Amino acid sequence: MSKKILVPIDISEMELTKQVIPHVENYAKLDDATIHFLAVIPDYTYFASYGLGYASIAPDAREREAAALETLSDIIAKFKIPDDRIEKHVLSGTPKDHILGLAEDIDADVIILASHRPSMSTYLLGSNAAAVVRHARCSVLVVR
Repeated sequence: MSKKILVPIDISEMELTKQVIPHVENYAKLDDATIHFLAVIPDYTYFASYGLGYASIAPDAREREAAALETLSDIIAKFKIPDDRIEKHVLSGTPKDHILGLAEDIDADVIILASHRPSMSTYLLGSNAAAVVRHARCSVLVVR
């Protein structure tokens, strides 16, 4: 049974989101599950890693999170899931850490996420999807 489903969404990659829509809708129908959508946005350290000049022009965290929530809401509207079964989460930081953390917090039964096709760079360096698969305590469906 999948009563709680976590769906991380990369709000900058609509093509990846399109891949997961039918899978999420099918899982949601099976058990009348609650779907937790998660968008993770870069935090201050991301901007600072490009130098202080970029960090100083980075939007305020609340502004970034509000904009991300609006975009996430627009994306969620493409899913055929009743509003009363949807939870939205926007966090700042490292995607894999927040995906794994939220999965634990909500006691997710399954995580459904899209992944790019593997390449040599992701083979050598790893990816968010690979880290989630390795460390999640629940089932993970990776959609390609």
